[in-house]
Amino acid sequence: MLWHMLLVLFGPPAVGKMTIGRAIAKNSSFRLFHNHMTIEPLLETFGHGTPPFNILNTEFRRRVLEEAAGHGVDLIFSVVWALDSQDDLAEMTSYIGIFESVAFVELRADLDTRLARNRTEERLLHKASKRDVEWSDDNVRQMEIEWQMTSADGYDVAAELLAQHPHLVLDTVEVPPALSATRIIEWVETLRGRSVK
Repeated sequence: MLWHMLLVLFGPPAVGKMTIGRAIAKNSSFRLFHNHMTIEPLLETFGHGTPPFNILNTEFRRRVLEEAAGHGVDLIFSVVWALDSQDDLAEMTSYIGIFESVAFVELRADLDTRLARNRTEERLLHKASKRDVEWSDDNVRQMEIEWQMTSADGYDVAAELLAQHPHLVLDTVEVPPALSATRIIEWVETLRGRSVK
């Protein structure tokens, strides 16, 4: 009997989370819930990072996760996670606590690759806030400076939580999204195979 899972797909901006998430969803039982599904509707009304934006962004995400878990939906949740932030750790801990089964997939790519991807047609189509590409490029660079978004350089704050769940790391440089998705699906199937008794 298969069990339902929350697959947290995390990594820095423009690493390929949404694109790979769509490819996983196309070829598996998973549905995609990417981070901009809650960001974009709130931006115009409240502005990014304002108290009402932050409150509602967290609440909307939590409610979607709760309904997915309550109705047996295999869900991909893609997000930028600052691994050095206690606030992000608390939020992630709260989210994953909703599901009985959780696995993490960490995507990596160098800054130049991500800046090139930041201007792709699919990204701009689904993420209206990225259409000011000069601002968006600057935002990608700034987050690279301010946040630790991969475990490559250590992740003391998030280490304990990541150690409690399966954690796959994939480099996405020069790897087609479909291939990354296939690797992730095969890994998930292996995890599920191990759970059968």
